[in-house]
Amino acid sequence: MFDTLIIGGGAAGMSCALVLGSAKLKPYAEDKKIGIIVHQKASHLQNALFYNVLGLAEGTTGEAILENGKMHLASRYPHVEQIDNEKVLEISKTDNYFTVTTNKSSYQSKTVVVAVGYTNLLSIKGLESYVEPHPRAAIEKDRIWLKNDDHLIEEGLYVAGTLAGWRSQFAIASGSGAQVATDILTLWNNGKQSHVHDKV
Repeated sequence: MFDTLIIGGGAAGMSCALVLGSAKLKPYAEDKKIGIIVHQKASHLQNALFYNVLGLAEGTTGEAILENGKMHLASRYPHVEQIDNEKVLEISKTDNYFTVTTNKSSYQSKTVVVAVGYTNLLSIKGLESYVEPHPRAAIEKDRIWLKNDDHLIEEGLYVAGTLAGWRSQFAIASGSGAQVATDILTLWNNGKQSHVHDKV
C-alpha cells in the first residue's frame, strides 16, 4: 500500500516525486511509502529544447532532463520507488484507497497523482467523467484537462501539470507538481501548512 503513487514521469510528476521524497526527514513523512510510475514516452519533454528557463543551462534538452531526473530521484531519494516500463490502464476507488492497474501489475495507494500529458489520447479507465476540453489550449489542438479544484479531482485523487488545466510551459508544469506535493505534505502534517527547503 502506497501513501502516494504518482502516475507520469514528466516535469509535473518528477517534480512532485522530488518534493515528496525530500521530506523524508520530517516526522510526518518519515514512514510514508511513495511511488512513481515513470512512463515518459508520451512526455512533451522528449523533444523540448530550453533557452528560457531560470536555472537551466542554455540549450538543455528535455530528453536530458527526463533522464537526469530519474537518476537524481534514485540517488538522492532512493526510498521513492520508481516503477518503469509500465503503462497505467485503470484507476478505481475502493473504500479508502485507490487501485492503479497497469499492463503488468496493480498497486494500491491512499493518494494518487495523475501527471500525464493533456492530449486527447488519454485512455486511463476511471477518469472519463472528469475529462473536458482544455481551458488554456488552442481549440484546434484538441487538448483536454481533468476537471479539478486547485489540483484536487476528488478526495485522494490529484492531477498535476498540463492535464490540470495549466499551459504547456516547463516551469509551470514543474511548479504544478511541486504544489501538489506540498498539498500532500500538508495533509500528512495534519493540515499544518508544509513545504521543504534545503539551506546552505
